[in-house]
Amino acid sequence: MKVDQLSIFLENRAGRLAEVTRILSEAGVNIRALSLADTSDFGILRLIVSDFAKAKDTLKEAGFTVGRTSVVAVEVSDDPGGLHRILSMLQDAGINVEYMYAFVQQSGDSAVLIFRFDRTDQGIELLQKNNITIIPGDKLYAM
Repeated sequence: MKVDQLSIFLENRAGRLAEVTRILSEAGVNIRALSLADTSDFGILRLIVSDFAKAKDTLKEAGFTVGRTSVVAVEVSDDPGGLHRILSMLQDAGINVEYMYAFVQQSGDSAVLIFRFDRTDQGIELLQKNNITIIPGDKLYAM
């Protein structure tokens, strides 16, 4: 139920993000979701990609510092309150959301939320118990 996410440390300078996307493009790796957080000196690019191992190896060979993080992909109805229902459930169980990002599927009927929890296994268990759809990595990579 966990999804492998690439975390790439980038210097905060022009062209560095384009370099990552060029490398992945040339390797035939598709980006399924991304989040970029920055400070004045560096950024952390978080990616869900079609081929985790290939992306990680290719970026490391190019000199990037790359890490692997387990995250959880959750499908939620794309309507007012959809996110709140999940966050309230997590709050009530004392599970902290360290960070998250989202994207809307092409159909527009639902959104996919990518969560990093402080207690990932407990978060998965809670979501499953409450009939929240968790998207396995192989399905997410192919979306």
